[in-house]
Amino acid sequence: GTAMSGEVQELGHLVLYVRDLQRSVEFYQNVLGWPLISPSVPGMPAAAFSGGRTHHELLLIEVGPTAAPIPAGRRIGLYHFGLKVGDSDDDLRAALARLVEADVPIIGATDHNVTHSLYISDPDGNEIELYIDVPGVDWRNDPMALLAPARPLSL
Repeated sequence: GTAMSGEVQELGHLVLYVRDLQRSVEFYQNVLGWPLISPSVPGMPAAAFSGGRTHHELLLIEVGPTAAPIPAGRRIGLYHFGLKVGDSDDDLRAALARLVEADVPIIGATDHNVTHSLYISDPDGNEIELYIDVPGVDWRNDPMALLAPARPLSL
């Protein structure tokens, strides 16, 4: 349905602190193929990315090598964010080939019924789900489709 005035309409963007901006730009731009939209501004170590849906979908801000790492194990906060890479397993296989070529470890692969998903980490340890929407799944009219049991994914 349509959101009423002042209600949330969509997730607009994510902002991540990173240790090394160049390393992260290389990952998001070259490994994942996310278009970099911001020129680098002297004195402001930040970079913005967008697939064209909105002005920026991801903003990276460099905080330097001494910043505290993401704690290991069970913790409160962000678990992962999902990035859509297409609408077919062929699109997901193409993403997988890019990851393999760049030596990015795959930490999970799951058939979620509505999506087929690969899980990876960025250079700072932020977990990312790369997924395709499975054709023909009517999640709008079948909300339980999202809660179907997860199965291992084979590509």
